[in-house]
This record gives sequence, C-alpha cells and structure tokens, in this order.
Amino acid sequence: MLTKQEIKQLKEDKLDDLYAELKQSKDNRTIQFILENLGKLPDSFDGDILLPFLVHSHDDIRLWAVKNLGKIQDTQYLDVLSEVAQNDDDSMVRREAISSLGRMRDRKTIPVLLESLIDSDPKITLQAIRGLLVFKHTSKIEAELQQLQNHPNEMIQEVITRELSLNGKKSEIKYPHPMSPDSMKNTVVHGDVRDTLQVVPADSIHLTFTSPPYYNARDYSIYVSYEAYLDFLTDVFTEVHRVTKEGRFLIVNTSPVIVPRFSRAYASKRYPIPFDLHARLTSIDWEFIDDIVWAKPETSVKNRNAGFLQHRKPIAYKPNPVTEYLMVYRKKSEKLIDWNIKQYAFETIEQSKVGDGYETSNLWQIDPTFNKIHSAVFPNELCNRVIKYYSLVGDLVFDPFGGSGTLGKVAYELKRHFFLTEMDNTYFEHIKRSFGGQPLFDEFPPRFLSLDEFSQTVSNFETLFE
Repeated sequence: MLTKQEIKQLKEDKLDDLYAELKQSKDNRTIQFILENLGKLPDSFDGDILLPFLVHSHDDIRLWAVKNLGKIQDTQYLDVLSEVAQNDDDSMVRREAISSLGRMRDRKTIPVLLESLIDSDPKITLQAIRGLLVFKHTSKIEAELQQLQNHPNEMIQEVITRELSLNGKKSEIKYPHPMSPDSMKNTVVHGDVRDTLQVVPADSIHLTFTSPPYYNARDYSIYVSYEAYLDFLTDVFTEVHRVTKEGRFLIVNTSPVIVPRFSRAYASKRYPIPFDLHARLTSIDWEFIDDIVWAKPETSVKNRNAGFLQHRKPIAYKPNPVTEYLMVYRKKSEKLIDWNIKQYAFETIEQSKVGDGYETSNLWQIDPTFNKIHSAVFPNELCNRVIKYYSLVGDLVFDPFGGSGTLGKVAYELKRHFFLTEMDNTYFEHIKRSFGGQPLFDEFPPRFLSLDEFSQTVSNFETLFE
C-alpha cells in the first residue's frame, strides 16, 4: 500500500504510475486511501481516471471521487456530477456533488442547483444555495432564493435572511470593540439590576457570568410563581443582551431546583430552570454555544438517597444532584469569533492567551465554596476558568447578581475590569468589605455606589464616538 509521501511524489512526477495504481487496485481500502490523500491536483490531472469510481459500490470511495473531481472545476464533468447529485443513494455523496457543481461558478450549473433547492435534505439545499449565491444579483435567482426565507429549516432561513439582507439590519461598529465606559470599570452598584441596566450604555459589556437566584429555594429569591420567575430572568437577560458587545458571551450557571413539599400528603417539586430558561434566551437573540457541566463531590450536596438506601424499592429512586450547568450563549452576530479577536492589539492577545493545563472537556470537576454570609458562592476556580476562556485582558466582566463578589475579585486578579450589581444590602456591604478598601487598579480603584450615584456618574458612552 502506498504511503502519503509516495502518493505526493507520484502526483508530482509520475502521474501515469498513479493512474495505474488506481486502475489496477482491487482493494477498497487502498483506493480510498489514495483518493483521500490526493490533495491539490496538478493542472494536468486527468479527471477521467475518477469517473469509474463514481459508480463504485463503496459510499466513501464515491464520495472521495466526487470531491477530487470537484477540485478540477471543469464544466466537462457537469453532466456526470449532475447525475450523481440527483440519483446517488448516499446523501453525503449527493451533497458533495452539489458542492462541486457550485464551485464551478458557471451558469450551466444553475438548473441543477435550482432543482436541489427543494431537496428533502436541508444540507443539500444549503449547498445549492451556496452555489446560487454567486448569481444572486440576477433577478430570477434572487426571486428563487427569497422564496426560501420561510423554509422550515432554521439554518436555511438564517442564510437566506443574511445573504439577501432581508432583515433590514446592518452591523455597524460605533466605537472600538475593546473599549468600555470608564464609569463602569471596577464598580459595584447597590440596586435592582433591572433599574441599573436602564442607565448602562449599549454595547458596554464584554462578558457576563452569573448565577441567578434560585426559584423560591432560598429566602432571598421569592417569586409569586415559576412563570413570574422566568419572566424576571427574561427581562434581565434582554437588557444584558442590549449592553453586551457584538458577538460576546453570556454564561448562566443554573441547575434544576427542588421546592419542598407542602406536607407529607404532597410531593416536592423539581423545576428544570436551565432547560426552561434556554428557550427564553434563544428567543431574545442569544445563540446557544455550549453546555458545561459543573460536577461537585457527592459529599458536598444534600442527600436525597437516604430513603432509597433503606428500602431499595424501584420508582422511588432519587439520585443526589451533584451537577450544575454553565450554559454558554453568544450575542448573535454575522461576524465570526476571529473578528472579535482581531479587534485587539497584538500585545493584549498575547497577554490573554490561556496557558497549559486548561480544561479540555465540558465536565468541570470543581469543589463548591461555602460562605457564612451567602449560601450560594461562586468558587474562585469556576470564575477563573470562565474569565480566562471567554474574555481578554482589560475587558469589562459583569455579574448582574453580584452576591459575594467573587467574580469581581477574580476579574481583578486576571487583569480584567468588573461591574457588579447587587440588591441585597448585606451582600453589598460584604462585597465592600471583601475588597478591604485597597485600590485594585491605580487608574480605576473600586467604587461602591447607590443606583442614584451610578446614574449621575455613568457617561453617555455612545456620544463619545458620534
């Protein structure tokens, strides 16, 4: 069997010998290996060598034959690729054939691409759209594509809306992406977060990481109903969306919560907060990115398993809840993450790079932290990872439910600025004491303000760049 290096050498110096290897080989693994490793094809490559493999019984061999034929971008293969696109039994092969036709950028491909717009496989439709976008300024093609804006597939809707500018929105950079209002840096505001956010300028925050109050599970979080609780969080995160910079992150730490039963005649009730909140967040243009599971030692959580331990009766089993969710969302943007990174100076990017030993999986095993003042404290390590992985040095990091202020302390240690809001006076005073009156940054020492004081000092950030 040929090696990758031998294939490369034959491709450069002895194409006839390479053709012979493909023609003579009866071993499917050998054929597939050669096709997979052809790489960039020389101008003199004879595409006819690939034609017999378009009808091979092995799906992967047909797929790689189509991929390599597509690299040639020659309309003489339009008919055979159209045949594959319309009639092959394997969806992946058909998708690749449509992709190959699209890369030709030739009007002769339009009829096949148009026909593929109504394919039952949305990925084939997307490939056809991609090929047709080259001709989107043609009135006929634009009209055909516009008909897809109500397609049942959400990805197709998004592509059509964006490529044909049907939403009427255009992203504009009003001011430098790394910047945030000086009046918010290293500031803790005592007040209702909903009121505080009303005076925060749009596009001010780089990262929000928070653990919302749990529904009626603790004295500081009492709501008239579960729906009212979700409505409250929706209001908060709608405003957080407004004040978040384009393409930046919101990370919400929640878990299902148990509300104790009314009496022994009733069962306790468990509310799936992260799952119900998710639908609310995506409806207000937060794009779901990742779920991270925070796992705690079983000894650190309340034991729900004691009864089952004694009787072992099926359907009465209750596991001990040792996990919480960090649900990661990004403010919807047409720009990719690379755009966000490129807004920063080279030195800032270098200073912000994550070192060795970072967590590679979405299962984070971190011990919880306990505090006499606050019953649900962020562990330092949890904040450390989130801030390092989702922000850069100098960014403004926000916690709308400041609690014990852990996020602010860790943000300082990692050379970020913090902005916290906290309504409970006991917690607000605790945060104030925890900083010990020592300035964190010479330029921006920590400030502890009432809502009125903050309203008077916050600058109208947007007018600075008009």
